[in-house]
Amino acid sequence: MSTLSLRLPDSLHRNLKQAAEADGISINHFVSLAVAEKLSAMQTLDIISERAKGASHSAFVRAMSLVPRGEIVAGDEPRPKRRRIGAP
Repeated sequence: MSTLSLRLPDSLHRNLKQAAEADGISINHFVSLAVAEKLSAMQTLDIISERAKGASHSAFVRAMSLVPRGEIVAGDEPRPKRRRIGAP
């Protein structure tokens, strides 16, 4: 186990303490969980990126063709294409 000295702004430390208390755990445990969660998210993104590099465009199109078409839900409408600056 390693020791880490960490400087935090007072307001962040207060919020951290409140959050840890609300979860019923120590600040140390809360920070350890937060770091583990962030690392996990970053590693997941790396894995997905690596898999995407190996996938072909046609594989993506084939996979998307399997998604059933349905009614567009309000708020999920495609955005209109933006014109690039300087484009005719």
